[in-house]
Amino acid sequence: MNLARSLRAALIALIVAVVPVLAATPASAAPLPTIVLVHGAFADTTSWDSVAALLRDQGYQVVTPDNPLRGPAHDAAAVQRAVDSVSGPVVLVGHSYGGTVISNVHAANVEALVYIAAFAPVQGEPAALALDPIRFPGSQLLPPALQLRIVDDATGIAGKNIDGYLAADSFHDVFAQDVSDATAADMLAHQHSIAAAANIELSGSPSWASTPSWYLVSSADRVIPPASQRFMANRVGAHTSEVEASHASLVSHPADVAAVVEAAAGR
Repeated sequence: MNLARSLRAALIALIVAVVPVLAATPASAAPLPTIVLVHGAFADTTSWDSVAALLRDQGYQVVTPDNPLRGPAHDAAAVQRAVDSVSGPVVLVGHSYGGTVISNVHAANVEALVYIAAFAPVQGEPAALALDPIRFPGSQLLPPALQLRIVDDATGIAGKNIDGYLAADSFHDVFAQDVSDATAADMLAHQHSIAAAANIELSGSPSWASTPSWYLVSSADRVIPPASQRFMANRVGAHTSEVEASHASLVSHPADVAAVVEAAAGR
């Protein structure tokens, strides 16, 4: 009998000692979502380099797929393939025209959308409507800064297409006035032209209609007027914040951009 009492007392003492420790041990953290960063027009994947580095430092897996810049349906299909290759949850981020692209990606594992100075069209709306100079004056994305040229393009008619690009002498002032000359020169060297038809192609059913969204407005933007950005963010119902930055906020203010992405990721 004494032995039974001793064993019972020892068991109780063990439970009393262990329970507080278990209570103090945090539950296993949910895996971090993968961040998929989609660049816009007049840029390539290197435009995300600084933001991607900051996110990787915080433990995120980051994917930066190439955006072909051929049109919303074609480009969304390319990004969709990148998203489908991720086994876990995804936060999908688009800059500029990349916002049109992510709005046309529909994937079950995308848990949040983030728009960085980006187009966020409704169904049947071309991105160019957001540059309407009557409702939203101020865009400098006009000739002579905006130029056209014929390019080889397997998706175009007879293997050709008409692309738009920013003239070298206007790139810094229009696209990224808040970066250094050296940084602007590097960005210019990585400029990719966009099919002229891409910004007038009608957008499909928007993924933001059923996905939580965040929007970072560039309040000194010379490409997409800030008033247009605020209008789109409000229409989307996005968690909205602002940064005093050019259109290229992902280059000039990467920490601010990364912070919004982390907020969307729930961290």
